[in-house]
Amino acid sequence: MPLSIPSLSDLRHRDWIVLLLTLFLVVSAIDPHDFLTFVLEVAWVVAAIALWPFWLRRLPATRVLFTLLVLHAVILIIGGIYTYERVPFGIVVQEWLGRPRNDYDRLGHFMQGFAPALLWREVFLRNEIVRGRAWLFVIVNGMCLAFAAAFELIEFAVAMVLGEASWAYLGQQGDVWDAQWDMLLCAIGTNAALLTLAPLQDRAMSAMSTTAATRLTRP
Repeated sequence: MPLSIPSLSDLRHRDWIVLLLTLFLVVSAIDPHDFLTFVLEVAWVVAAIALWPFWLRRLPATRVLFTLLVLHAVILIIGGIYTYERVPFGIVVQEWLGRPRNDYDRLGHFMQGFAPALLWREVFLRNEIVRGRAWLFVIVNGMCLAFAAAFELIEFAVAMVLGEASWAYLGQQGDVWDAQWDMLLCAIGTNAALLTLAPLQDRAMSAMSTTAATRLTRP
């Protein structure tokens, strides 16, 4: 399935969304709870925004993937503002369910699999890297879990370098199995995305390809 480009109006619409996301990121940096934690949490968002003019805009994602990437970015920024342990929404849910910890970071790690799963899937399909759908399912799972493991190693490196200053970033909240839970939630998010949104993504990619082919055949 060849790469294709949505309408110019759709791209302009996405440019505005990225601009609003950038403004939200800038405003959130004014007075976060812990600035070091904020920087570590939003580094991925900063990288994605920096890539927008050079890659993401030139190889546009389907709407479903773009929406999930923006949602994931917002979740990361909110986690950076408060630190995951202090996110107000998570505290409300914690009190409501009688949980011993704020589970907002669990949502973050679920999204760590949910959004990237469709990202990898779209990259592999649109660039014709993987053809077999069974292998696609396995490889996407492998990529997401590999990143989850790499992320835990990054947290380990930060903890070794910064010591107690990194505790808010690690977000363990006293849970000795936090790293394992993080990877499990990533795996659940990955498979939830593949099992529920893959057909929608396929239709979106097909529609984009049809639109591109129609433009090429116009006189």
